[in-house]
Amino acid sequence: MFSPRRCAAVLASSLLLGLALPHAPATAAPAKAAKSVMRTSAPAVKATTPKTTVKAAETAPAVPTLASRLALVKNAKTLNYYPSAAGWSKMWTEWNPAKIDADLAKADALGADNVRVIIFPSTFGWPKPWNGYQDRLAQFVDIAAARGMTVKFTLFDWWDAYGDVDESVAWTKTVLTRYKDDKRVLSFELQNEIDPGNTAAMTWAKKMIPALRSAFPTMPLTVSTDGVSGAKGLAKVKSTLGSTSVDFYEFHLYGNSERALTLIKGAQAAVAPTPITIGETGLNTLQNTEGEQAAFLARVFEAAEAAGVQSVAPWTLNDFATGAIPSSAVSRIPAQYSYGLYRLDGTAKPAAAVVKAGWTNTTMPASVMDPSFEAGNNLTPWRAYMPELGLAVKTQSMARTGKWSVSMTNTGKTSAGSPSYRVAPIAPVKSAQKWHGEVWARGNAATGTTQIALSWFDANDKWLGGVSSNWLPVGTTGWTKLSVDGVAPAGSASMQVHLKSGENTGTVWFDDAVITAS
Repeated sequence: MFSPRRCAAVLASSLLLGLALPHAPATAAPAKAAKSVMRTSAPAVKATTPKTTVKAAETAPAVPTLASRLALVKNAKTLNYYPSAAGWSKMWTEWNPAKIDADLAKADALGADNVRVIIFPSTFGWPKPWNGYQDRLAQFVDIAAARGMTVKFTLFDWWDAYGDVDESVAWTKTVLTRYKDDKRVLSFELQNEIDPGNTAAMTWAKKMIPALRSAFPTMPLTVSTDGVSGAKGLAKVKSTLGSTSVDFYEFHLYGNSERALTLIKGAQAAVAPTPITIGETGLNTLQNTEGEQAAFLARVFEAAEAAGVQSVAPWTLNDFATGAIPSSAVSRIPAQYSYGLYRLDGTAKPAAAVVKAGWTNTTMPASVMDPSFEAGNNLTPWRAYMPELGLAVKTQSMARTGKWSVSMTNTGKTSAGSPSYRVAPIAPVKSAQKWHGEVWARGNAATGTTQIALSWFDANDKWLGGVSSNWLPVGTTGWTKLSVDGVAPAGSASMQVHLKSGENTGTVWFDDAVITAS
């Protein structure tokens, strides 16, 4: 999560980039049995039933080694966690172990075997930590362990006393020495989203890492950077640290999930040969639909698998209630309250089923892509494109199967293109990949051009090319299949599917889309 000291700057950067800000990122109606399924090829064939899962806490040796802990880190099913009514430092000041246990039961049911918590020196006591908060931290580890979950600690959040190296080392030893050989604790993160451009912070880190390695020789150490700086931020951290190495890096992925594979590979290359985990990722449901959040996380899980990264940590379990975030730059950003897998009333968003599939290595729910438009408007990943020229709307006035379809009426067209209803597949996009798309369409006094089209983009969102299907005949027609095939150009990082209709003075309907890759 963003620290307040950087939040305003990152907010400005995010708005310029058109990104949803990091952090916070009724269950979708099931598709009718008769509906077509939008299939997207996955990077690997997955089992249709969950594998037998042995949790990390059960496989760790009695006295952990650096190698045994690091192996578990690289495969951890990690959840970023705060209670819904007590985020950030309030988790510790408004301590509620019963709520924490209930929340970790939900995480356990999703398949989590590890939970990341953040420790604030200003809350725990600085420069001398208070015993009461240390006891709460110990109780948290006990609660997690009772659910078969290990813990990752992130240190020194909301803190910038970088000149106090000796005090920092002493504080860390006081708080964490009891976990030195505790197999229930997997790793220490020196600081959440350290700023590689802050000379004082990086000088402090270069002194802290050797000190912690000496004090805790079997504990993997890591750092992270914010979700906007991405791979470049990680590369700068590694370059600045020089010979002062960490054991792994945590990559915070909040960019365009349509090119998640390229982003992850970029992060890997930036710090190679040191491994990475995806320490945070998500999408808020204030600026985006719950359907888009689910598709975002599905793309990240699929891309991580394709890149060989086995640990993906969603941000976060719950939405946050008003007042849950302590007064700060973070608390003044409305989107920060809505990254949860669960709503404030405790019900699951569609993203929860996606995370469960990712953590249990099962097939992503077919409903994620809403191939036949049966999901509610807030539960679909499809978006209107160029709506000023004609808005795609979900309707029950006509359907090939089920109850719903998408219609477009009285559309225009410009040199920039035609209005459409668009989505990106959850399967990672690669150069030279063959793609097939199809959709059923029908018209009533239709004119102009109605098609399904595929468009590819590079890592900088530059359009590389596209292909379009045959046109739906003009006039009034029955349900007609439109299909298109194409090969992703060199340099492709993402792809979009567009159901489009331009210069149409009548009405067209779309239903039952299928997208596959080989």
